[in-house]
Amino acid sequence: MAGRKRRKRPSIFIGIFLAGLVLVLAMAAAGSILLREAIGNTESSSLFTKESGSVELGTLFSRNYVLMGRYTGTIYSEKGGEERIYPASMTKIMTVLTALENLEDLNAAVTMPQEIYPSLYAADASLAGFEPGETVTCRDLLYGAMLPSGAECCETLARTVAGTEEAFVEQMNEKARELKMTGTHFANTTGLHDKNHYSTAKDLAVLLSYALKDEDFCAVFTASQYTASPSQSHPSGLFMTSTLRQEMQENGIEEDRILGGKTGYTSQAGLCLASLLKIGEREYVLVTAHADGDHETKPYHILDAAAVCEKLGELPE
Repeated sequence: MAGRKRRKRPSIFIGIFLAGLVLVLAMAAAGSILLREAIGNTESSSLFTKESGSVELGTLFSRNYVLMGRYTGTIYSEKGGEERIYPASMTKIMTVLTALENLEDLNAAVTMPQEIYPSLYAADASLAGFEPGETVTCRDLLYGAMLPSGAECCETLARTVAGTEEAFVEQMNEKARELKMTGTHFANTTGLHDKNHYSTAKDLAVLLSYALKDEDFCAVFTASQYTASPSQSHPSGLFMTSTLRQEMQENGIEEDRILGGKTGYTSQAGLCLASLLKIGEREYVLVTAHADGDHETKPYHILDAAAVCEKLGELPE
């Protein structure tokens, strides 16, 4: 009797082992499904598996840069991302966002204030081309600020929203605090050089990632061209082209994976660019700053963005 019991134990143990194995496999399968679902809710599974760590971008012209996942906020590569920089016209990302979050009607008519022009002319600020006293819409101003980098559009938006540029700039800084952009302080709406007007590549990447959640902002940011509403000064509407697209075309840079961007330049800031990239199903925010050069040299900031696209495109699917 005792012998028969000893012969049965192995089969009992085997049964218990097999049952446990089935349970473990079932739990693993369920976990795999949950993991795939979690990945799908952020970016793509290929991004999760290929880029869970850093991405080596090689040598860029820009002294400071940050590459961030658009939806995850994960930083995949950076150099001097938290160093203080002058943002130049990348400032207009915050200008347009702040205006969008405070304007009730984008089709409302606005008259361009004559008094803002003399100082803009004196500073040699970039202009969209609206004339003093011309009546346009708020939507026209948003595109004018972003695409041709029109300083007159920025200051008119500021007055329309807050009454004065100073009051509007305080709203910009309040938004920066809300987004925890701790290395940022704005002194104007245009990005004209001011020692108290500064940011970091990381802060600007956070800002752009947030701003792109707004559908109107995304439409403006990714537009290649825009025609403003007809006015007395421009009966057919003022035609505007993105400075990014214009520079790409003039320099023979063909890179359709750059979906949009805001260029910037001052002698203190160097060439800089905040851009949205799409590589396959993956989307990134790239901020590059302080590349040597100027408007007369090669567009090293855009060449950097194209090089990053090439590097990311080499990752296995």
